[in-house]
Amino acid sequence: MRIRRVCAFTPGVVLVVGILGFLDYTWAGEVALPGPPTVAELMTRDIAGIPHKEALMITVTYLPGGASLPHRHDAQVFVYVLEGAMTMQVDGSAPVTIGPGQTFYEGIHDVHRVSANASQTEPARILVFMIKDRGKPASRVVAAKEAP
Repeated sequence: MRIRRVCAFTPGVVLVVGILGFLDYTWAGEVALPGPPTVAELMTRDIAGIPHKEALMITVTYLPGGASLPHRHDAQVFVYVLEGAMTMQVDGSAPVTIGPGQTFYEGIHDVHRVSANASQTEPARILVFMIKDRGKPASRVVAAKEAP
């Protein structure tokens, strides 16, 4: 009896999963959405003479059309564009588009509202250097209306 219930239940699950998969495909359309940015940690070091602080250096690669969710770092963040172009915006400031060799700064209380590859066809890669509290996350997602 137990086997019959499992066998009877399994086709129903397969049908529901198939329908949800079809609906997801239909809603998403035929254009694939870009994946999340790829982060590569290069270095983390304690800052001599400043207790409980560390420096973190990473590269972040954005696929064409890729973007990060609104976030904050609770750190001082220095961004240098290695390749491509990025559109950046912190709350209270206008968005800016920066290219190779250009920089962007985020303060410790800033909410990074827009961090997006400015191109739909080419990837973008940035070098990020931040000074943050030792052991704390480098980034955290914020709610749509979170204030600094």
